[in-house]
Amino acid sequence: MAATQAPQWDARYLNPDCPHDTSYYLKCIGGGILACGTTHTAVCPLDVVKCNMQVSPEMYKSLGQGIKLVAGSEGLGSTGLLKGWLPTFIGYSTQGAFKFGLYEVFKDFYANLAGKENAEKYQGLIWLAGSASAEFFADMGLCPFEMVKVKVQTSPKGTFPTKMLSAMSTMRADPASGFPYKSLVPLWCRQIPYTMAKFYFFERIVRMFYEYVFTQPKSDYSKTTQLSITFASGYIAGVVCAIVSHPADTLVSARGKAANAGKTYGQIAKEMGYMNLCTKGLGTRILMIGTLTGLQWWIYDTYKATLGMGTSGGSAKK
Repeated sequence: MAATQAPQWDARYLNPDCPHDTSYYLKCIGGGILACGTTHTAVCPLDVVKCNMQVSPEMYKSLGQGIKLVAGSEGLGSTGLLKGWLPTFIGYSTQGAFKFGLYEVFKDFYANLAGKENAEKYQGLIWLAGSASAEFFADMGLCPFEMVKVKVQTSPKGTFPTKMLSAMSTMRADPASGFPYKSLVPLWCRQIPYTMAKFYFFERIVRMFYEYVFTQPKSDYSKTTQLSITFASGYIAGVVCAIVSHPADTLVSARGKAANAGKTYGQIAKEMGYMNLCTKGLGTRILMIGTLTGLQWWIYDTYKATLGMGTSGGSAKK
């Protein structure tokens, strides 16, 4: 009688209480839409000022001064501090769907390719590969809306439409704008390192919390405690993300300036200078991205916990 063959190891079924089936991935897509669309829209005023600090540093010298300048000259509504909110909401909702949903898909896919032993040994590399693959596709959905958002937010008052559809039509009619995918490569350069840092450091920091600070099994802690750990881990990861992705973010913002139409990204970078590229608007971006990333993970995990999927991260043994 032949020996019974051991069942094949499958990363999708490591947690029998929450198998990673199609329903699970679809729920993660929903969580990504909720987490990214709402948070990016909520920090739209900060984004308006940050983009203008990057594009026109001679006018926008600090966050406080920039807020006063925009509010004073353009107001507080959709033509002022909230301009670009609609392409922000649609673009980042689309991006969030792919970013979080496909991360779960690719993470399981690469783990299964590696096999049980290598998946455990090279777990960090799987997080990095999964997040990079997910963001590659997420940016394709984001790019047209990001280009419109930046153009709307950085154009001087009265020189460019502030409504999304009008702005899209104007950019489509202008070959120099490069709409809708001229910014895709620098967006990849900004967002892929950002997302790799976002997911890698989040996963790593969560595990460190549960290993060195909250040392009981994860399930022993209340959902409030688990979600607090989620937020703290997301915020710390967000600070790293902001620093890693800032030079490319500056280039994407500068591309929307009328004076830079037709220039290559290399020319824009040379004219701005390396220090400005890496530091101008960085403090505002750290504040914005740290808060935004922490809130994204908190919203995403609150959504997952509500649906009985548990919170993200932490050792499988916990």
